[in-house]
Amino acid sequence: MTTEIKVPVLPESVADATVATWHVQVGDKVSRDQVLVDIETDKVVLEVQALSDGVITSISEAEGSTVLGSQVIGILSEGEASESASAPAESAPAASSASTGDTVNVIDIVVPVLPESVADATVAGWHVAEGDAVTVDQNLVDIETDKVVLEVVAQDNGVIGKIIHAEGDTVLGNQKIGELNAGASASAAPAASSEEAISNDELASPSVRRLMTEKGLTAADVVGSGKGGRISKEDVEAAANKPAAAPVAPKTAAPVAQDLGERTQKRVPMTRLRKTIATRLLEAKNSTAMLTTFNEVNMKPIMDLRKQYKDLFEKAHDTRLGFMSFYVKAVNEALKRYPAVNASIDGDDIVYHNYFDISIAVSTPRGLVTPVLRDADQLSMAGIENAIRDLAIKGRDGKLTMAEMQGGNFTITNGGVFGSLISTPILNLPQAAILGMHKIQDRPMAVDGKVEILPMMYLALSYDHRLIDGKESVGFLVTIKELLEDPARLLLDV
Repeated sequence: MTTEIKVPVLPESVADATVATWHVQVGDKVSRDQVLVDIETDKVVLEVQALSDGVITSISEAEGSTVLGSQVIGILSEGEASESASAPAESAPAASSASTGDTVNVIDIVVPVLPESVADATVAGWHVAEGDAVTVDQNLVDIETDKVVLEVVAQDNGVIGKIIHAEGDTVLGNQKIGELNAGASASAAPAASSEEAISNDELASPSVRRLMTEKGLTAADVVGSGKGGRISKEDVEAAANKPAAAPVAPKTAAPVAQDLGERTQKRVPMTRLRKTIATRLLEAKNSTAMLTTFNEVNMKPIMDLRKQYKDLFEKAHDTRLGFMSFYVKAVNEALKRYPAVNASIDGDDIVYHNYFDISIAVSTPRGLVTPVLRDADQLSMAGIENAIRDLAIKGRDGKLTMAEMQGGNFTITNGGVFGSLISTPILNLPQAAILGMHKIQDRPMAVDGKVEILPMMYLALSYDHRLIDGKESVGFLVTIKELLEDPARLLLDV
């Protein structure tokens, strides 16, 4: 039977403590009430005694470590020493018991298998820290590839033992990036490596650190006289009273920073998705003969139709009737009439696609993504609205899969939702064209010799002139204009 060696309950005003001195080592026999370790707080030193006779089988927090109240810092196996107990427990710290009678099983946290076209990935963000208790299927870390974010979830209940690769690290498929101590209790702390260097905070107790802050000193300014270089209050006072230490160097340099006033800057690494977007946009500009043609469309007929049927549509299909379903329907019909716009160039060949997979540009916190609406010509208006809504939600939450991102023969981007009046969208390679929709704005228009105020929207079609001629591009855009201005033609297929 094993017994946990714990930090005593700390007073209410004490936030943490420090492991001052271990009086035993792994493998030592101890007797009941024998002092095992001294725990130092701001005010007193607390002794932790053995609760029974036995053998020390694990020490998880070394001298100088900062610990919390009731935290497990070691394991005592009751009874006589056995061959297994006498072996140093540090050789396998994660396999020690974290709760009475339970055995900890170390599970590797690994990067998921990456798609064939993806060489490596980046650790986007850890949602847990070392020592955190986790439950099965809890999201531990996000792995970012060129196109999607993959979630790595906990395979069992336990405690995070070690994080090997931090945020921003480049990793490969199936690479180990951390460890999960399955079966460990929530109070179990991650095993401390004896080879790790003691940090500055661990060289001083909380009260000493506060004193150093008041004196304007850091651990590097103070020479510790205690065991292992630990710093006492006397060491801090001595360093503060040194004549040479009076003019603190960092403060003399302060005026240089003050000259900048409020002019500050922040440097952050570019995300993998943003790098990929930049590369693809430059490639599109440099490798295609891109040209943009414009037109404008009177949106009043569609707006009147939506106003008349939106409540009935929502009641019947449990989704809102938006503009995108009209855009997609019009694009599908125009692509059928102009197959070159639905084609792509592959080397010296032109590939004509006999299906209609429409990419929908979605703005996310990570950047612009273009998930694909498969077989859009076979979807109803409600089906289109539901599919676009689901893709937008997945894009916002980083839940899009590789399958949902790959492919697509034509792209629709709607900058009007952000207020864009007109723009020249860039091609989404290897596609040959992209349609830009814009803000609907009231403008004076000449109708039958009279001026009328109509809700107008500019259309912009960017296309690869190597594949699509001017006549086809203009005809394609005029077809979309005509279908949107007379939406009944979408239903009659005329």
